Amino acid sequence: MIIPKSREEIELLRESALIVSKTLGILAPEIKPGVTTLKLDKLAEEFIRDQGAIPGFLGMYDFPNTLCMSPNAQVVHGIPNDKPLQEGDIISIDCGAVKNGFYGDHAYTFAVGEIDPETQKLLKVTKESLYIGIREFKQGNRVGDVGFAIQQHAEKHGFGVVRELVGHGLGKKMHEDPEMPNYGKRGRGKKFIEGMIVAIEPMINAGTQRIHQLKDGWTILTADNKPSAHFEHDVALVDGKPELLSTFQYIYQALGISSDEEEEFRAVKLELHD
Repeated sequence: MIIPKSREEIELLRESALIVSKTLGILAPEIKPGVTTLKLDKLAEEFIRDQGAIPGFLGMYDFPNTLCMSPNAQVVHGIPNDKPLQEGDIISIDCGAVKNGFYGDHAYTFAVGEIDPETQKLLKVTKESLYIGIREFKQGNRVGDVGFAIQQHAEKHGFGVVRELVGHGLGKKMHEDPEMPNYGKRGRGKKFIEGMIVAIEPMINAGTQRIHQLKDGWTILTADNKPSAHFEHDVALVDGKPELLSTFQYIYQALGISSDEEEEFRAVKLELHD
């Protein structure tokens, strides 16, 4: 059952989402060759707690850390460790935070130093597919419209769309209805309703769509060991249109990147210099 949120609840969830956004922003300049994912995980936990929130992933389903950190061929749910990142790696960082009883949850895939052109294209296309999907999250549409749009864009570029892992509704629980696959058919699935909030999160592979899980019970890898990218935003349906609650602008500010990609979905002015 989809649980619509009041305007007040949407603002509470926006606060949690922006804590995650700021966490990714403080991590961004630290992601360089030689840093360990355990160090980044510790920085994230400290920052989230300093904001009066608690890490959303730590202990959930017995997950042992604050961040899911998935380099290269790892798709999602990678466990932080003491192995240093290397030049040319990519790493998906998925982060959650809980404040005022509501979850924020989103992700970004970072380049570690210089990466090869084909991997750069994978990141570009995956992020493009995220916004293409968000554009379909509007009054009158259904779950399949978002999935179809994401799938078409990724597969047009020869990339594989993961089937077994999906986006989801978001609220007082990390995972609410509806499931939000990154593939589908137009006009199929649950209909979007005013006030609902979803996490849209394309997980796109450079090669095959097929995946497998490591014996640790968490880490998901591509079946052909080719790289995978993952981008995720929290989005509310407000006045029939998609409104971003999360942002990548803290990342871009930290890295000196200028981008207007979020402007069409932004209803609230961001304070980037706090």
